[in-house]
Amino acid sequence: MKKVIFFDIDGTLIDCTRGITEITKGVEKSIRELQAQGNYIFIATGRPYAFISEELLKFGFDGFVFTNGAQVVVREELIYKQAIKKDVVKEIINNFEKFNIEYILEGEKYSYMKSEFEELYEYYDSFGISSKYIKSDYNINDINIYKMEMLCKSKEAEEYCLSLQENGFDCNHNISSNIFEVYSSMETKASGIMQVLNHLNIPIENSYAFGDGINDVEMLEVVGCGIAMGNASLEVKSHAKKVTDDVARDGITVGIEKFIN
Repeated sequence: MKKVIFFDIDGTLIDCTRGITEITKGVEKSIRELQAQGNYIFIATGRPYAFISEELLKFGFDGFVFTNGAQVVVREELIYKQAIKKDVVKEIINNFEKFNIEYILEGEKYSYMKSEFEELYEYYDSFGISSKYIKSDYNINDINIYKMEMLCKSKEAEEYCLSLQENGFDCNHNISSNIFEVYSSMETKASGIMQVLNHLNIPIENSYAFGDGINDVEMLEVVGCGIAMGNASLEVKSHAKKVTDDVARDGITVGIEKFIN
């Protein structure tokens, strides 16, 4: 029976904050061997398509779970999507403007950010995210939005972003950068993974996932074998069935050899 393995990006396949900007040769070899055995390899990420590097897009993955499960692609076919309601997006944007919050709206292929949001552009530049698929000229009525990220510069702005959790959203906060991300609480990497398994008719016990962050918890719990990276927090590790080595020590390779092969 074929297996399906899901990989988070940041802190798992790569770690830009520590200078690991590409998949290492050792990890690539391990993944290629899994594919050669007939298994399926997927990315499961909070990122939208616009934030995925050309290297990852061209790597040869069998599909992607984007924007924390709100979009699912299998072999280049979009099999599932669930956008945030337009009237809700408009209301939130109005409040972003009120609190002087810089924001990006994450769509299917493109993401959308006003040209004057210089600090937010600089933030994404620091992670090597290209502006190729970021549009500054857009009409909110013409686009579908699956996730939002924001830069909050005041306590009031932070409080507003966190308050969205009371209205059907999940909200993650990177304290060091004051970046928030907001997405529907109905969509998670776990729900996206279930879409993939159902589409491919693969039983849950034949599924695996590697992750390190809070937004990986649901997927580590839902798959047959959730594997936390060595650099994950103790909280994340507590939701995994197995723990592998640090991303800086090819933790994916170690995990594949120990828990999958």
